[in-house]
Amino acid sequence: MLYVLARTLAGGRREGVLSCLGTFLGGLTHVMAAATGLSLVLATSATAFAAVKYAGAGYLIYLGVRMILSARENQEVEIEIPQIPRNPFWQGIATEVLNPKTAIFFLAFIPQFVNRASGGVFWQFLLLGSIAVALNTSCDLIVTFMAAPIGARLRSSAVLRRRQRTATGLTLIGLGAFVAVSDSR
Repeated sequence: MLYVLARTLAGGRREGVLSCLGTFLGGLTHVMAAATGLSLVLATSATAFAAVKYAGAGYLIYLGVRMILSARENQEVEIEIPQIPRNPFWQGIATEVLNPKTAIFFLAFIPQFVNRASGGVFWQFLLLGSIAVALNTSCDLIVTFMAAPIGARLRSSAVLRRRQRTATGLTLIGLGAFVAVSDSR
């Protein structure tokens, strides 16, 4: 949610919605991996878990540093020079897929609600996981639509825009650092 909030404040409603859609697909990737048993490898292998964890942390820190550096650029020059477009949709997917705690969540939470006696365990898992991802995305969209006007105001002033991008970058770096140092289980 903090990732989506940071992206919305930095880039507006469109960027926030695309980030939400990206995290939605990233979450569905984890649901599919858990339903097929692939996430068990992540849950049982400390090395695999650590690799995904540190890759995700590194990616968040990279995004944060990039945001801070963009805040330091001269805004007039930024408008005149064509920029390589950021793609919040793909960044949202990467951010969610590289979050190993999402995989562990689905492995720990969803099986409690699967009725093995009625069969179709795979389909039950997919349905329940998809509902969880949809609910999470709904919350992210609410945050996006509530934060978009605040972000627009922040972006209307060059000084506020620099401060907001710096704060957003620091938030992403903080999230990445938290992921990196948080307990692995």
